[in-house]
Amino acid sequence: MAGVLFWALVALATLTSFATAWALGANSNSPPFAPAIGANAISTMRAAFLIGILAALGALTQGGGISETVGAGLIDGVQITSLAATAGLLTATGFMAFGVYSGYPVPAAFATTGAMVGVGLSLGGDPAVDTYRRIVLFWALVPPVSGGLAYLSATLLRRDDIPETVSVPLLAAVVGGIVANVQLGVVPSPPDAGQSSVAGFLARRVETPTVLGVDTLAVLVTLAVAAAGFRFVRRRTRASVEDGIRTFLVLLGSVVAFSSGGSQVGLATGPLENLYGAELGLPGIVLLSLGATGILVGAWMGAPKLLQATSREYAQLGGRRSIAALVPGFIIAQLAIALGIPISFNNIIISGVIGGGLAGGSAGVSRRKIGVTLVFWLVTLAASIAIGFGLYRVLAAMLGG
Repeated sequence: MAGVLFWALVALATLTSFATAWALGANSNSPPFAPAIGANAISTMRAAFLIGILAALGALTQGGGISETVGAGLIDGVQITSLAATAGLLTATGFMAFGVYSGYPVPAAFATTGAMVGVGLSLGGDPAVDTYRRIVLFWALVPPVSGGLAYLSATLLRRDDIPETVSVPLLAAVVGGIVANVQLGVVPSPPDAGQSSVAGFLARRVETPTVLGVDTLAVLVTLAVAAAGFRFVRRRTRASVEDGIRTFLVLLGSVVAFSSGGSQVGLATGPLENLYGAELGLPGIVLLSLGATGILVGAWMGAPKLLQATSREYAQLGGRRSIAALVPGFIIAQLAIALGIPISFNNIIISGVIGGGLAGGSAGVSRRKIGVTLVFWLVTLAASIAIGFGLYRVLAAMLGG
């Protein structure tokens, strides 16, 4: 009987994780391509198709770090059981569903983090205070950093003394340089060294001198990719500024969608880390594949409707302000992935939109709306902790532990 109950809980936890990944694919991964659709650079259905593919690839190649943090780094002293994982995922998914149907801005990272802290405490675990400090500090820095980077990007694009045939390619060069250093699970790396980037892999393959601890070949690879991005987008903008901006929006949407998958999949798979790894003995790629599949299906099924709605909003922002909002999103998402910190993509994008708007003299978002959003984020975090704690106790009492 105990064995039947165990496998029933495994199946329930797996289905709940898949449903969470589906919801993330349908909602959290759509904003990156909305500006390109609003600028008529790509159709809605083609964007939804690309979002699914790119976000799933990001989940497979970059999702491990955040998944481990959510599954094992939020609570000390206990392992997350299948029942606890189910309670946490049900709590987080419930918050996300509420956000979809009510229109309130529910951040998936806040809901999932709070839920897993709640069930971990309910299991008798100790708070992982150092991890909380890192996460809260990162979350607190996201609005000013994202808004500040967006402000600088929008200011650059608005300068009359810098033509758009230079400013837009410059931002493309920045994105290209970061792409060369993106940490990917598919890039070979030394044992126990974690994920590696293309620039890092090439630097290890060829012995070159270091300057102040920095490998010169890695720098050269970064500059080469940045130069390629600059040249490609500059050629497009010199032929037509608007066509160049549309091209960059599609490219930028692609890398942001990829990053979104890598940063969001851990919210769905993290609670099952102990179950799939320690209890079932399965490699990490199996769990990431589950999350990636859920994100893929969710994007293909749910993204088109959301894209149509959000693209209208981005069309009002304009291509330049959209670029200014998405560039920080890419940078911050990759930094969060490298540090293994769960993040809310809505938090990043909203902050970027506000920062880009300030460069034009108006944030485009009312102070009241900003205040309501911040309060609701804090309420989400606190309520998810409490509900996760209570829901696990209820389920444990019903099922006898």
